[in-house]
Amino acid sequence: MIKDLTLHNRDQQVIQAINENNSELDAPARKKKFAAMAESPYRFFRGTSHLFWQDMYNDWRFALFGGVAGTQTWIQGDAHVYNFGAFANHDGEVIYGLDDFDDAVVSDYQYDLWRLAVSLVLDTRANGSFDDSVCRGALEALVEGYLKTATRYGKGDLEREIHYTADTAGKPLKKFLQKVGKKKGRKRMLNKWTRLQKSGKRVFDATNPKLKRLSPVARKRFVEAFEAYRAKREKGGEHDFYRLKDVVRRISAGTGSLGTMRFYALIEGQDGSQNDDIILDIKEQGGPSLLLAMSKAELQAYRRVYPNEGVRHEAAFRALAEHPDRYLGWLEFEDRVFSIRERSPFKDDFPTDKLDKKKRFLKMAATWGEVLATEHKRASRPLNPDQPFMFEESVKRLTKDRESEFVTLVGAIATHYAECVERDFQTFLDAFEPSTD
Repeated sequence: MIKDLTLHNRDQQVIQAINENNSELDAPARKKKFAAMAESPYRFFRGTSHLFWQDMYNDWRFALFGGVAGTQTWIQGDAHVYNFGAFANHDGEVIYGLDDFDDAVVSDYQYDLWRLAVSLVLDTRANGSFDDSVCRGALEALVEGYLKTATRYGKGDLEREIHYTADTAGKPLKKFLQKVGKKKGRKRMLNKWTRLQKSGKRVFDATNPKLKRLSPVARKRFVEAFEAYRAKREKGGEHDFYRLKDVVRRISAGTGSLGTMRFYALIEGQDGSQNDDIILDIKEQGGPSLLLAMSKAELQAYRRVYPNEGVRHEAAFRALAEHPDRYLGWLEFEDRVFSIRERSPFKDDFPTDKLDKKKRFLKMAATWGEVLATEHKRASRPLNPDQPFMFEESVKRLTKDRESEFVTLVGAIATHYAECVERDFQTFLDAFEPSTD
Protein backbone atom coordinates (compact mmCIF):
# COMPACT_ATOMS: atom_id res chain seq x y z
CA MET A 1 0.00 0.00 0.00
CA ILE A 2 1.06 3.60 -0.63
CA LYS A 3 0.86 4.25 3.13
CA ASP A 4 3.69 1.78 3.69
CA LEU A 5 5.99 4.03 1.67
CA THR A 6 5.50 6.91 4.11
CA LEU A 7 6.84 5.12 7.19
CA HIS A 8 10.14 7.00 6.97
CA ASN A 9 9.14 9.89 9.20
CA ARG A 10 10.39 11.27 12.50
CA ASP A 11 7.60 9.88 14.65
CA GLN A 12 8.26 6.36 13.41
CA GLN A 13 12.02 6.76 13.94
CA VAL A 14 11.53 7.93 17.52
CA ILE A 15 9.01 5.23 18.44
CA GLN A 16 11.10 2.46 16.91
CA ALA A 17 14.32 3.66 18.56
CA ILE A 18 12.73 3.91 22.00
CA ASN A 19 11.17 0.45 21.68
CA GLU A 20 14.44 -1.13 20.57
CA ASN A 21 16.56 0.61 23.19
CA ASN A 22 14.28 -0.48 26.05
CA SER A 23 13.37 -3.94 24.80
CA GLU A 24 15.39 -5.74 27.49
CA LEU A 25 13.70 -3.95 30.41
CA ASP A 26 10.98 -5.81 32.24
CA ALA A 27 7.56 -4.17 32.52
CA PRO A 28 8.04 -2.52 35.96
CA ALA A 29 11.46 -1.08 35.02
CA ARG A 30 10.16 0.15 31.69
CA LYS A 31 7.17 1.81 33.37
CA LYS A 32 9.40 3.54 35.91
CA LYS A 33 11.85 4.75 33.29
CA PHE A 34 9.13 6.03 30.96
CA ALA A 35 7.44 7.84 33.86
CA ALA A 36 10.71 9.64 34.59
CA MET A 37 11.17 10.54 30.92
CA ALA A 38 7.61 11.91 30.80
CA GLU A 39 8.35 14.60 33.39
CA SER A 40 9.85 17.08 30.91
CA PRO A 41 11.65 17.32 27.56
CA TYR A 42 14.91 17.57 29.53
CA ARG A 43 14.27 14.31 31.40
CA PHE A 44 13.26 12.76 28.07
CA PHE A 45 16.57 13.97 26.58
CA ARG A 46 18.47 12.35 29.44
CA GLY A 47 16.66 9.07 28.91
CA THR A 48 17.17 8.91 25.13
CA SER A 49 20.86 9.53 24.51
CA HIS A 50 20.59 6.86 21.81
CA LEU A 51 18.44 9.26 19.77
CA PHE A 52 21.08 11.98 20.02
CA TRP A 53 23.76 9.65 18.68
CA GLN A 54 21.48 8.31 15.98
CA ASP A 55 20.93 11.89 14.80
CA MET A 56 24.33 13.48 15.38
CA TYR A 57 27.07 10.92 14.90
CA ASN A 58 27.18 11.27 11.12
CA ASP A 59 26.20 14.95 11.02
CA TRP A 60 28.47 16.59 8.45
CA ARG A 61 28.85 19.76 10.53
CA PHE A 62 31.31 18.10 12.89
CA ALA A 63 33.89 18.37 10.05
CA LEU A 64 33.77 22.18 10.11
CA PHE A 65 35.70 22.50 13.37
CA GLY A 66 36.87 18.96 13.97
CA GLY A 67 36.63 15.53 12.43
CA VAL A 68 40.41 15.00 12.45
CA ALA A 69 42.71 12.87 14.59
CA GLY A 70 43.81 15.85 16.66
CA THR A 71 40.28 16.67 17.83
CA GLN A 72 39.73 13.18 19.21
CA THR A 73 39.73 12.80 22.97
CA TRP A 74 37.91 10.88 25.65
CA ILE A 75 34.46 12.43 25.72
CA GLN A 76 31.86 12.01 28.45
CA GLY A 77 29.41 10.69 25.87
CA ASP A 78 26.25 11.77 27.72
CA ALA A 79 27.11 15.35 28.55
CA HIS A 80 24.35 17.38 30.17
CA VAL A 81 24.25 19.90 32.98
CA TYR A 82 23.41 17.26 35.61
CA ASN A 83 26.31 15.02 34.65
CA PHE A 84 28.55 17.53 36.34
CA GLY A 85 28.62 17.40 40.10
CA ALA A 86 30.43 17.82 43.39
CA PHE A 87 32.61 15.06 44.82
CA ALA A 88 35.80 14.69 46.86
CA ASN A 89 39.24 14.26 45.29
CA HIS A 90 42.19 12.30 46.71
CA ASP A 91 43.08 15.16 49.07
CA GLY A 92 39.56 15.33 50.49
CA GLU A 93 38.82 18.61 48.70
CA VAL A 94 35.29 19.10 47.40
CA ILE A 95 35.63 19.67 43.67
CA TYR A 96 33.28 20.08 40.73
CA GLY A 97 33.55 18.22 37.45
CA LEU A 98 32.26 15.40 35.26
CA ASP A 99 31.06 12.59 37.51
CA ASP A 100 29.58 9.95 35.20
CA PHE A 101 31.67 7.92 32.75
CA ASP A 102 29.23 5.17 31.75
CA ASP A 103 29.02 6.50 28.18
CA ALA A 104 32.58 7.79 27.89
CA VAL A 105 34.35 6.90 24.66
CA VAL A 106 37.09 8.24 22.39
CA SER A 107 35.51 10.49 19.77
CA ASP A 108 35.35 14.08 18.54
CA TYR A 109 35.11 16.75 21.24
CA GLN A 110 32.21 18.53 19.57
CA TYR A 111 29.69 15.82 20.41
CA ASP A 112 30.07 16.55 24.12
CA LEU A 113 29.84 20.27 23.53
CA TRP A 114 26.76 19.96 21.32
CA ARG A 115 24.97 17.68 23.78
CA LEU A 116 25.83 19.90 26.74
CA ALA A 117 24.56 22.96 24.85
CA VAL A 118 21.28 21.21 23.99
CA SER A 119 20.82 20.26 27.65
CA LEU A 120 21.36 23.88 28.69
CA VAL A 121 18.49 24.99 26.42
CA LEU A 122 16.14 22.26 27.62
CA ASP A 123 16.99 22.71 31.29
CA THR A 124 16.60 26.50 31.04
CA ARG A 125 13.16 26.11 29.50
CA ALA A 126 12.16 23.53 32.12
CA ASN A 127 13.16 25.85 34.95
CA GLY A 128 11.31 28.79 33.38
CA SER A 129 13.41 31.55 34.99
CA PHE A 130 14.83 33.03 31.79
CA ASP A 131 13.52 33.79 28.31
CA ASP A 132 15.08 32.68 25.04
CA SER A 133 17.25 35.79 24.67
CA VAL A 134 18.96 35.09 28.00
CA CYS A 135 19.29 31.45 27.03
CA ARG A 136 21.10 32.49 23.84
CA GLY A 137 23.46 34.57 25.94
CA ALA A 138 24.14 31.55 28.16
CA LEU A 139 24.87 29.42 25.10
CA GLU A 140 27.40 31.99 23.93
CA ALA A 141 29.00 32.05 27.38
CA LEU A 142 29.16 28.25 27.44
CA VAL A 143 30.83 27.93 24.02
CA GLU A 144 33.16 30.89 24.52
CA GLY A 145 34.23 29.47 27.89
CA TYR A 146 34.91 26.12 26.29
CA LEU A 147 36.84 27.52 23.33
CA LYS A 148 38.96 29.89 25.40
CA THR A 149 39.99 27.07 27.73
CA ALA A 150 40.44 24.43 25.02
CA THR A 151 42.87 26.58 23.00
CA ARG A 152 44.93 27.84 25.96
CA TYR A 153 48.00 25.79 26.85
CA GLY A 154 51.61 26.03 28.00
CA LYS A 155 54.50 23.80 29.02
CA GLY A 156 53.60 24.00 32.70
CA ASP A 157 50.17 22.51 32.07
CA LEU A 158 51.51 18.95 32.21
CA GLU A 159 52.52 19.36 35.84
CA ARG A 160 49.83 21.78 36.96
CA GLU A 161 46.61 20.47 38.48
CA ILE A 162 43.51 22.39 37.46
CA HIS A 163 40.36 21.74 39.42
CA TYR A 164 37.33 23.70 40.53
CA THR A 165 36.99 24.09 44.30
CA ALA A 166 35.37 26.65 46.59
CA ASP A 167 38.75 28.40 46.67
CA THR A 168 39.24 28.60 42.91
CA ALA A 169 35.66 28.97 41.61
CA GLY A 170 33.64 32.16 41.39
CA LYS A 171 29.97 32.61 42.17
CA PRO A 172 27.60 30.80 42.02
CA LEU A 173 29.70 27.61 42.01
CA LYS A 174 31.78 28.82 44.95
CA LYS A 175 28.75 29.14 47.23
CA PHE A 176 27.45 25.72 46.15
CA LEU A 177 30.75 23.97 46.90
CA GLN A 178 31.03 25.68 50.26
CA LYS A 179 27.55 24.48 51.16
CA VAL A 180 28.32 20.92 50.05
CA GLY A 181 31.52 20.93 52.09
CA LYS A 182 29.66 21.99 55.23
CA LYS A 183 26.50 19.90 54.92
CA LYS A 184 27.78 16.64 53.46
CA GLY A 185 30.41 14.15 54.54
CA ARG A 186 31.03 10.50 55.32
CA LYS A 187 29.00 10.51 58.54
CA ARG A 188 25.92 11.92 56.82
CA MET A 189 26.28 9.54 53.88
CA LEU A 190 26.58 6.51 56.17
CA ASN A 191 23.58 7.67 58.20
CA LYS A 192 21.52 7.94 55.01
CA TRP A 193 22.31 4.51 53.61
CA THR A 194 23.33 2.36 56.59
CA ARG A 195 22.60 1.60 60.25
CA LEU A 196 24.44 0.14 63.21
CA GLN A 197 23.24 -3.21 64.51
CA LYS A 198 23.06 -3.92 68.24
CA SER A 199 26.37 -5.72 67.88
CA GLY A 200 27.92 -2.48 66.65
CA LYS A 201 28.39 -3.74 63.10
CA ARG A 202 27.41 -1.35 60.31
CA VAL A 203 25.13 -2.69 57.57
CA PHE A 204 22.91 -1.20 54.89
CA ASP A 205 19.50 0.06 55.99
CA ALA A 206 17.11 -2.15 54.03
CA THR A 207 14.15 0.05 55.01
CA ASN A 208 15.46 2.64 52.57
CA PRO A 209 13.13 2.38 49.54
CA LYS A 210 16.10 2.77 47.19
CA LEU A 211 17.82 -0.34 48.56
CA LYS A 212 16.87 -3.99 48.26
CA ARG A 213 18.34 -7.07 49.92
CA LEU A 214 19.79 -9.87 47.79
CA SER A 215 18.60 -13.42 48.11
CA PRO A 216 21.02 -15.75 49.96
CA VAL A 217 21.99 -17.42 46.68
CA ALA A 218 22.56 -14.14 44.84
CA ARG A 219 24.53 -12.75 47.78
CA LYS A 220 26.81 -15.79 47.80
CA ARG A 221 27.52 -15.44 44.09
CA PHE A 222 28.12 -11.70 44.45
CA VAL A 223 30.58 -12.24 47.31
CA GLU A 224 32.53 -14.67 45.13
CA ALA A 225 32.68 -12.11 42.31
CA PHE A 226 33.73 -9.37 44.72
CA GLU A 227 36.47 -11.53 46.21
CA ALA A 228 37.94 -11.97 42.73
CA TYR A 229 38.03 -8.17 42.36
CA ARG A 230 39.46 -7.80 45.87
CA ALA A 231 42.23 -10.31 45.22
CA LYS A 232 43.44 -8.21 42.30
CA ARG A 233 43.43 -4.97 44.33
CA GLU A 234 44.77 -5.96 47.72
CA LYS A 235 48.39 -5.43 48.66
CA GLY A 236 50.46 -6.96 51.41
CA GLY A 237 49.57 -5.80 54.91
CA GLU A 238 46.01 -4.75 54.03
CA HIS A 239 44.20 -7.93 54.94
CA ASP A 240 41.06 -6.21 56.25
CA PHE A 241 41.05 -3.40 53.73
CA TYR A 242 38.42 -3.99 51.04
CA ARG A 243 36.69 -6.47 53.36
CA LEU A 244 33.07 -6.73 52.27
CA LYS A 245 30.68 -6.01 55.15
CA ASP A 246 27.37 -5.87 53.31
CA VAL A 247 25.84 -5.58 49.86
CA VAL A 248 22.40 -4.50 48.52
CA ARG A 249 20.74 -3.75 45.21
CA ARG A 250 20.50 -0.03 44.41
CA ILE A 251 17.22 0.73 42.65
CA SER A 252 15.48 3.77 41.13
CA ALA A 253 18.69 5.64 40.28
CA GLY A 254 19.18 7.99 37.33
CA THR A 255 17.05 8.42 34.22
CA GLY A 256 18.76 6.78 31.27
CA SER A 257 20.17 4.11 33.58
CA LEU A 258 16.86 3.16 35.18
CA GLY A 259 16.53 -0.60 34.92
CA THR A 260 20.31 -1.11 34.90
CA MET A 261 21.52 -3.57 37.52
CA ARG A 262 23.36 -1.76 40.31
CA PHE A 263 24.71 -2.59 43.75
CA TYR A 264 26.06 -0.75 46.76
CA ALA A 265 28.81 -2.59 48.62
CA LEU A 266 29.90 -1.59 52.11
CA ILE A 267 33.58 -2.23 52.80
CA GLU A 268 35.93 -1.69 55.71
CA GLY A 269 37.61 1.69 55.78
CA GLN A 270 41.27 2.45 56.24
CA ASP A 271 41.15 2.68 60.05
CA GLY A 272 38.88 -0.29 60.64
CA SER A 273 36.33 1.72 62.62
CA GLN A 274 32.59 1.69 61.97
CA ASN A 275 32.59 5.38 61.06
CA ASP A 276 35.03 5.37 58.16
CA ASP A 277 33.34 2.64 56.13
CA ILE A 278 33.25 3.10 52.37
CA ILE A 279 30.36 2.60 49.97
CA LEU A 280 31.27 1.27 46.54
CA ASP A 281 28.96 1.97 43.61
CA ILE A 282 28.92 -1.15 41.44
CA LYS A 283 27.05 -0.59 38.19
CA GLU A 284 26.37 -2.74 35.16
CA GLN A 285 28.16 -1.49 32.06
CA GLY A 286 26.32 -2.27 28.85
CA GLY A 287 28.33 0.04 26.62
CA PRO A 288 28.08 3.67 25.49
CA SER A 289 25.02 4.72 23.49
CA LEU A 290 27.41 5.81 20.75
CA LEU A 291 28.00 2.16 19.88
CA LEU A 292 24.50 2.03 18.37
CA ALA A 293 25.57 4.56 15.74
CA MET A 294 29.00 3.10 14.90
CA SER A 295 29.72 1.32 11.66
CA LYS A 296 30.65 -2.37 11.66
CA ALA A 297 34.31 -1.54 11.13
CA GLU A 298 34.29 0.95 14.00
CA LEU A 299 32.66 -1.58 16.30
CA GLN A 300 35.24 -4.21 15.41
CA ALA A 301 38.05 -1.77 16.22
CA TYR A 302 36.36 -0.86 19.50
CA ARG A 303 36.08 -4.53 20.53
CA ARG A 304 39.74 -5.12 19.77
CA VAL A 305 40.76 -2.34 22.16
CA TYR A 306 38.30 -3.06 24.99
CA PRO A 307 37.73 -6.73 25.88
CA ASN A 308 34.81 -5.68 28.07
CA GLU A 309 32.99 -2.55 29.16
CA GLY A 310 34.60 -2.58 32.60
CA VAL A 311 38.01 -2.11 30.98
CA ARG A 312 36.64 0.75 28.86
CA HIS A 313 34.98 2.46 31.84
CA GLU A 314 38.16 2.28 33.91
CA ALA A 315 40.30 3.66 31.08
CA ALA A 316 37.83 6.52 30.54
CA PHE A 317 37.69 7.34 34.25
CA ARG A 318 41.48 7.43 34.52
CA ALA A 319 41.77 9.69 31.49
CA LEU A 320 38.99 12.17 32.32
CA ALA A 321 39.21 12.34 36.11
CA GLU A 322 42.06 14.24 37.68
CA HIS A 323 42.56 11.68 40.43
CA PRO A 324 40.45 8.52 40.06
CA ASP A 325 39.66 6.88 43.38
CA ARG A 326 41.72 3.93 44.56
CA TYR A 327 38.79 1.50 44.28
CA LEU A 328 38.28 2.01 40.56
CA GLY A 329 37.93 -1.29 38.73
CA TRP A 330 35.41 -3.84 37.53
CA LEU A 331 34.03 -7.28 38.24
CA GLU A 332 32.01 -9.95 36.47
CA PHE A 333 28.75 -11.20 37.97
CA GLU A 334 26.03 -13.34 36.38
CA ASP A 335 27.61 -13.01 32.92
CA ARG A 336 27.56 -9.22 33.16
CA VAL A 337 30.34 -6.69 33.66
CA PHE A 338 30.12 -4.06 36.39
CA SER A 339 32.21 -0.97 37.02
CA ILE A 340 33.38 -0.27 40.57
CA ARG A 341 34.04 3.14 42.07
CA GLU A 342 33.67 4.80 45.45
CA ARG A 343 30.47 6.66 46.15
CA SER A 344 31.73 10.06 47.20
CA PRO A 345 30.48 11.37 50.58
CA PHE A 346 30.20 14.77 48.91
CA LYS A 347 28.23 13.65 45.87
CA ASP A 348 25.76 16.39 44.91
CA ASP A 349 24.31 18.14 41.85
CA PHE A 350 24.32 21.88 41.25
CA PRO A 351 20.67 23.01 41.51
CA THR A 352 20.07 24.78 38.22
CA ASP A 353 16.52 25.67 39.26
CA LYS A 354 18.04 28.00 41.87
CA LEU A 355 19.68 30.15 39.18
CA ASP A 356 17.43 33.18 39.08
CA LYS A 357 19.88 36.00 38.33
CA LYS A 358 21.08 36.52 34.76
CA LYS A 359 24.67 37.34 35.72
CA ARG A 360 25.09 34.16 37.73
CA PHE A 361 23.39 32.06 35.08
CA LEU A 362 25.82 33.30 32.44
CA LYS A 363 28.74 32.71 34.78
CA MET A 364 27.64 29.15 35.48
CA ALA A 365 27.21 28.49 31.75
CA ALA A 366 30.77 29.68 31.13
CA THR A 367 31.98 27.46 33.97
CA TRP A 368 30.37 24.38 32.40
CA GLY A 369 32.26 25.14 29.20
CA GLU A 370 35.53 25.64 31.05
CA VAL A 371 35.18 22.43 33.06
CA LEU A 372 34.35 20.38 29.96
CA ALA A 373 37.31 21.80 28.04
CA THR A 374 39.67 21.21 30.97
CA GLU A 375 38.70 17.56 31.16
CA HIS A 376 38.86 17.10 27.39
CA LYS A 377 42.41 18.47 27.39
CA ARG A 378 43.45 16.20 30.23
CA ALA A 379 41.82 13.16 28.61
CA SER A 380 43.53 13.73 25.25
CA ARG A 381 47.04 13.35 26.67
CA PRO A 382 47.02 9.56 27.14
CA LEU A 383 45.98 9.27 23.48
CA ASN A 384 48.89 11.42 22.26
CA PRO A 385 51.81 10.80 24.65
CA ASP A 386 54.38 12.12 22.14
CA GLN A 387 52.31 15.23 21.34
CA PRO A 388 50.63 16.18 24.64
CA PHE A 389 49.17 19.41 23.22
CA MET A 390 47.89 17.92 19.98
CA PHE A 391 44.27 18.47 21.01
CA GLU A 392 44.72 22.13 21.95
CA GLU A 393 46.77 22.84 18.83
CA SER A 394 44.19 21.19 16.58
CA VAL A 395 41.19 23.03 18.04
CA LYS A 396 43.09 26.32 17.92
CA ARG A 397 44.08 25.80 14.29
CA LEU A 398 40.56 24.90 13.19
CA THR A 399 38.88 27.80 15.00
CA LYS A 400 41.48 30.54 14.49
CA ASP A 401 39.83 33.74 13.22
CA ARG A 402 36.52 31.81 13.10
CA GLU A 403 35.65 31.89 16.78
CA SER A 404 32.35 33.71 16.23
CA GLU A 405 31.34 31.18 13.56
CA PHE A 406 32.06 28.37 16.00
CA VAL A 407 29.94 29.98 18.71
CA THR A 408 27.11 30.62 16.24
CA LEU A 409 27.18 27.05 14.94
CA VAL A 410 26.96 25.42 18.37
CA GLY A 411 24.21 27.84 19.39
CA ALA A 412 22.19 27.02 16.28
CA ILE A 413 22.63 23.27 16.72
CA ALA A 414 21.60 23.49 20.38
CA THR A 415 18.52 25.62 19.72
CA HIS A 416 17.27 23.65 16.74
CA TYR A 417 17.92 20.24 18.25
CA ALA A 418 16.20 21.29 21.49
CA GLU A 419 13.12 22.04 19.37
CA CYS A 420 13.41 18.57 17.82
CA VAL A 421 13.65 17.01 21.30
CA GLU A 422 10.50 18.85 22.38
CA ARG A 423 8.63 17.45 19.37
CA ASP A 424 10.04 13.96 20.04
CA PHE A 425 8.90 14.30 23.63
CA GLN A 426 5.33 14.89 22.49
CA THR A 427 5.59 11.91 20.14
CA PHE A 428 6.74 9.83 23.09
CA LEU A 429 3.81 10.98 25.25
CA ASP A 430 1.31 10.27 22.50
CA ALA A 431 2.73 6.84 21.63
CA PHE A 432 3.48 5.40 25.06
CA GLU A 433 1.11 7.27 27.39
CA PRO A 434 3.50 6.88 30.35
CA SER A 435 2.08 7.49 33.80
CA THR A 436 3.78 9.86 36.21
CA ASP A 437 1.76 8.63 39.20
